[in-house]
Amino acid sequence: MSKIRWGIIGCGDVTEVKSGPGFQKADRSELLAVMRRNGSLAEDYARRHRVPKWYDDADALIHDLEVDAVYIATPPSTHMEYTLRCAQAGKPVYVEKPMAMNEAECIAMLQACEEAKVPLFVAYYRRALPRFIQIKQWVENGAIGEIRHVNVIHYSPPARDELAGKGSWRVKPDISGGGKFMDVGSHTLDILDYILGPIVSAAGTAANQSGLYATDDIVSAQFIFDSGAHGTGVWCFSAYEQYEMNEIVGSKGKIRFSTFGTEPVLLALETGATDEFRFEPPQHIQQPLIQTIVDELTSRGVCPSTGASAARTSRVMNQIRNGY
Repeated sequence: MSKIRWGIIGCGDVTEVKSGPGFQKADRSELLAVMRRNGSLAEDYARRHRVPKWYDDADALIHDLEVDAVYIATPPSTHMEYTLRCAQAGKPVYVEKPMAMNEAECIAMLQACEEAKVPLFVAYYRRALPRFIQIKQWVENGAIGEIRHVNVIHYSPPARDELAGKGSWRVKPDISGGGKFMDVGSHTLDILDYILGPIVSAAGTAANQSGLYATDDIVSAQFIFDSGAHGTGVWCFSAYEQYEMNEIVGSKGKIRFSTFGTEPVLLALETGATDEFRFEPPQHIQQPLIQTIVDELTSRGVCPSTGASAARTSRVMNQIRNGY
């Protein structure tokens, strides 16, 4: 194919700026159709974003002969269902993160796409951002020596709607598969997989300290990478303020960076030398990853975020939250 015509299932908030316009602005890419169960909202989105077609039925979009590939931007509870439908229709799939409710669903999605011989990509878009590509290059080039340890700290206060007892789908386990850890913790664990290689074992403890909703609001973890490097992490979503930072410690230095913020990346070496590097995020944060998907589908490149890599992240999260 010389050009990829996209359809979106679930044109909600994430598609307004983060992803939707990226399909229109990427090279050799076009956003042809959108779907939302509320037809008036789908029509409104199509009008505002100048998308030619809109649907209120997912199967109608999936089986539209002009749609080449489908982006699934719904909450995790429907990721597997829609992915299986797309695979049956022979359409490549790009699905939001986390990939599914649990590892078992990820495996089912992978198998369905493999049997249908269609590619499966997942929206861990940081894998295509210069900030994280540079960190990966430093690690692979030995800038901080052999990797010894990784430390993740992420805490934030409850959202207003959670304090009012009206939390979003992200804290409803029947929709999200867990709590906020599943939503935001997945990004950090996936980017560590990208930078350092797979996590081969993980364990942890999850609990609900605030009682504001029905699933965990704190998770602590220990994990080991295939390289032998160790890692620890704490994610707490009922703290007094917002803070999030990661450190990769090596035998010759360390790299300090935020997964979500725009703070400069710190490179500190055993010689005492330090340097800070600032990377500005793109306007449409998913566009660079969307471009890699289009490039792969048009035989011009390779996408770094696949169903296989995303399933590893889901497996690790399941191991960390095991028993909760």
